[in-house]
Amino acid sequence: MLRQSLPLLAAISLPLVANATDNNTLTVYTHPSFAADWGPGPGVKEAFEQQCGCSLDYVVLESGGDILQRLRLEGQSTDADVVLGLDTGTMETARQTGLLAPHDIKLDALDLPVDWQDSLFVPYDWGYFAFVYDTEELPDPPKSLEELVNAPNDLQVIIQDPRTSTPGLGLLLWMKAVYGDRAGEKWQALSDNILTTTKSWSDGYFSLFMNGEAPMILSYSTSPAYHMAIDKTDRYQAAEFEEGHYLQVEVAAMVEPSDQKDLAGEFLRFILTPDFQRHIPLKNVMYPAIDLGDELPDVFARLIQPDATLFIDPARVAERRKAWLDEWLNAMIP
Repeated sequence: MLRQSLPLLAAISLPLVANATDNNTLTVYTHPSFAADWGPGPGVKEAFEQQCGCSLDYVVLESGGDILQRLRLEGQSTDADVVLGLDTGTMETARQTGLLAPHDIKLDALDLPVDWQDSLFVPYDWGYFAFVYDTEELPDPPKSLEELVNAPNDLQVIIQDPRTSTPGLGLLLWMKAVYGDRAGEKWQALSDNILTTTKSWSDGYFSLFMNGEAPMILSYSTSPAYHMAIDKTDRYQAAEFEEGHYLQVEVAAMVEPSDQKDLAGEFLRFILTPDFQRHIPLKNVMYPAIDLGDELPDVFARLIQPDATLFIDPARVAERRKAWLDEWLNAMIP
C-alpha cells in the first residue's frame, strides 16, 4: 500500500467527529491514508451517502493499532459504528474485545487468495508484503528471502517496527512463516543489512527510501502500481521471492454498542460492491476485495505474482505475537 506521510493529515477535509445527535449519521473509525483527500475515503463517502441518504463521518486515528486501542479504551461508550483499517495481524485481538457484532453478510463476492468465512470481519482490500527496490540503484535485487538475509552488508534495507507498523508486523510473520523456529537466528543475520527500523511505513518510504537513503524498503507488492500509474515511472519495483510472500487482508467490522446497526450493516454490504471497490486500486494501492474486471487498472497486470501465498491463522498470530516480538527484540539487540 502506498501511503502518504502523516503530516498530510492536516489536509483532510472530511468531518472528523460525528454529530452524536444525528440519528442518520454513520461514524467510521479509520486511519489517515483511507480518509485523506488522496485516499479512497472521499469517493467512498460520496458514493455511500448517495445510496443511504445519510451522513458518513470518519474519525481518523493514526493506525490500525490505534483504532483497536481507541475501541478498547472507549468500550461500551464508543461513538464508533464501524471500524475500518484492522487487518489479519490485529483482527483476532479485536475479536477478543467482545466489542464487535456479527455482520450476517454473504461473502460469495470476495476474490481473495485465501478462503474467507468470518462472521465479524468484512475484507475491503488485500495485498502481499514485499521489498520494493530502486532499479537504478539496485539492478540485481535478491531473488529470495534467504538471499536477502545472507546479502553482503553493503546492501542496506529499511524496515518498520512490528510493534507500531502493519508492514513491520507483516515481515515478522513472513519470517516466522518461512523459518519457523529458526526465525531468531535469521533476524540476527539480517540485522547487519538493516539501515534503520522506522516507526511507520510512511516515515521510511517518503523520508528515506524516496530520498535515496537505501535502495530497498519493506512495503507492498502493489506499491509499484502507484509509481507506474501516477508517477509514470517503472523505476520502483517489488522483488519477487522464491519462498513466497506474506498476505495481508484489511478488514472492516460493525461495533456491538452501535445504535446504527442497520446503517452499519448497509455500509459493510456496500464494501463488497464496485461503488466502493473501484476506489481501492489507485487510492489505497491494494488489490480490491472483489473482481473488478475491466475496472482494475492495467498496471496491476505488471505486478509480481508470488508462487506461494504465506499466511498464518489470525488466532495463532494473537496467541504467539508477544513471544515472536520478544524473539525479534532479542535478535535486534546488539
